[in-house]
Amino acid sequence: MTNIKYIGASSPEVKIFEGQYPTPDGMAYNSWLIDDEKIAVLDTVDNAVGETWKKKLAEALGGRKPDYLVVQHLEPDHSALIGWFVGQYPETTVVLSARAAQMLPNFFRDTQFKMSPVKEGDTLKLGRHELRFIMAPMVHWPEVMVSYEQATRSLFSADAFGSFGAQDAAASDTSGWTESARRYYYNICGKYGVQVQGLLKKASALDIATVYPLHGPVLRGETLANALAHYANWSTWTPERAGVVVAYASIHGNTASAAMRFAEMLRSRGVEDVATVDLTLTEVSYATAEVMDWPRVALFSSSYDGGLFPPMENLLLHLQAKGFCNRKVALVENGSWAPCAAKEMRRALEGMKGIELASTTVTIKTTPDADALASLERLADEMAK
Repeated sequence: MTNIKYIGASSPEVKIFEGQYPTPDGMAYNSWLIDDEKIAVLDTVDNAVGETWKKKLAEALGGRKPDYLVVQHLEPDHSALIGWFVGQYPETTVVLSARAAQMLPNFFRDTQFKMSPVKEGDTLKLGRHELRFIMAPMVHWPEVMVSYEQATRSLFSADAFGSFGAQDAAASDTSGWTESARRYYYNICGKYGVQVQGLLKKASALDIATVYPLHGPVLRGETLANALAHYANWSTWTPERAGVVVAYASIHGNTASAAMRFAEMLRSRGVEDVATVDLTLTEVSYATAEVMDWPRVALFSSSYDGGLFPPMENLLLHLQAKGFCNRKVALVENGSWAPCAAKEMRRALEGMKGIELASTTVTIKTTPDADALASLERLADEMAK
């Protein structure tokens, strides 16, 4: 029987994560305790579930005192209770990366810490259990490390392999992991694919049976294999769909109507996998994750105040920030008197790597005339290939 005890907590009341990502199903904040000859606590939690965590910690300790607090990630949703913890257990040694040791005093100005910085490959013997520390800078903060427990073949993966939602870490039903984790990955870690690849390379040298992320369910068996395969794709910005996604930002419905018409043109040309995303109704973190999943992207936008309609502008801002690259992109603009959206979309895409623009750019003036429809047909021919 494993001595790894779950002491994290979930909150269905957390509806916004990191001040920007909707979490309609709440959020889980995972924390673990390894009960051995020496006791190690792996990460604390967010203040939102702090009182629950304190009770679970006390129950797991059973009157004993922890020997170590392993800090894998200093972001406040995992570090909020460190000051309280050290106040309660001042003899505890805080084990963390050298960069985290530099940063920790910034979070708790008036707290004294008994710190033990570690480097790549250092180990911590607890008894039967032994932790090996693996540095994972910029996945997705500079101080991040992960911990491999050798006796149980467990990887405590910090924010990697996390997902949104208040699903208990021990939940057996992980069927919804992929969709939630895709949005989580592209919005939280998406910019740092190269660094995630570095961590995956290190992980491939380990015999891993279980992954314990700081958010979402524990991964093992087929779910773990599935997660590793997805991460290999996501971290290289490799689309997992085969067709075309049509993302549109429409003020009064004319641009939306043209986008739907274009989607049907694609289907009539044999493109079986076609999706549409209404950027006025789809929150940008969902839209970002959706668009990232396709090799060919058609952007339809109304012009607005001499620029882009804000929902499209917001999507492009997020795509650029998260490393969107290596896609074929079609541009369709609409404007009643001075269409300018295509110019602004093109300018935004110029800052992204490996973007191939379709040779046809379509301009619509309110509703498509015969020339605009002919241009849409030519664009559909090109994007269907």
